[in-house]
Amino acid sequence: MPYSRPLTRRHITQAGLGLLAASALGARAQGAWPAKPVRVVVGFSAGGTTDIVARLMAKELTEALGQPFIVDNKPGGGSNIATDQVRAAEPDGYTLLMMAVTSTINQTLYTNARFKLERDFDGVALCAKMPNILVVNPNVPAKTVPEFIAWLKAQGDKVSYASSGSGTSIHMAGELFKVRTGTHAVHVPYKGSAPALTDLMGGQVQYMFDNMISAWPHVQGGKLRALAVTTKQRSPSAPDVPTMEESGVAPFDVTSWFGLVAPKGTPKAVLNKINDTVNLAFDKPEVMQAYAKLGAVVEKNSPQDFNRFIHAEVEAWAPVVKASGARVD
Repeated sequence: MPYSRPLTRRHITQAGLGLLAASALGARAQGAWPAKPVRVVVGFSAGGTTDIVARLMAKELTEALGQPFIVDNKPGGGSNIATDQVRAAEPDGYTLLMMAVTSTINQTLYTNARFKLERDFDGVALCAKMPNILVVNPNVPAKTVPEFIAWLKAQGDKVSYASSGSGTSIHMAGELFKVRTGTHAVHVPYKGSAPALTDLMGGQVQYMFDNMISAWPHVQGGKLRALAVTTKQRSPSAPDVPTMEESGVAPFDVTSWFGLVAPKGTPKAVLNKINDTVNLAFDKPEVMQAYAKLGAVVEKNSPQDFNRFIHAEVEAWAPVVKASGARVD
């Protein structure tokens, strides 16, 4: 039997001092956050809505906290590639995800998703809400939703619609529209709104439900025609565009949103620091003006508020996904 010396008071004291030193070092490291650049992962291509919101918030966080917040686009899998990458990251505050409503849809839509949002992520801050908007290529003759429905039915199987990816609120809005109107169109998923809008304007697809923030500038530029917004109220940014329900398609209420989350176990002090900075940004007139131009609205919230919001969204979207019949393996 190997010989081992009994622990003395000196050994115990040294061990205790070592633990105290490690604890102090950890506290200093946490207190110094951020001590290096922070990565903000986006599950869609540059130029789309999620990317636009991420870059607006990254700019504010960079200026306020003194370290670069770098947007890293990782499109694919309806944002699941990015979501799973952040899920597996160290919970040290240096990897964040700009989550979209898409992720709460994917929880039900994808049978093989590796993540569970409430198990794997901590909410940080809800950053923006906005309506989706039904836009068509200008060559489509319809000027109203009833005219568009009649045109769709006359086209048979010749029409296709774009989305920013399977499982996005844009995709689900398109599926819900087909269910509510008895129309048919082929779904063409893209890796983000930007490439989808490019093909829509080019005539490769005929229509799309897109976020107001990315589609509206093209409507204003005459490259797309807006037929309706998907929320119960009209958008202040587009007061002349009717709602889907006003246009005779009811019930129909789809809201897109975007918010920062971190891997589960990220220090609460870090979560609160980011949250405080985001809420302070909402007090800046220039930030609010930028949001208003893009049709987005914001409201101050806490990490706990955002966690509850994510839970409610998962619960709300599950029956919609199941009713649509959409599934991705």
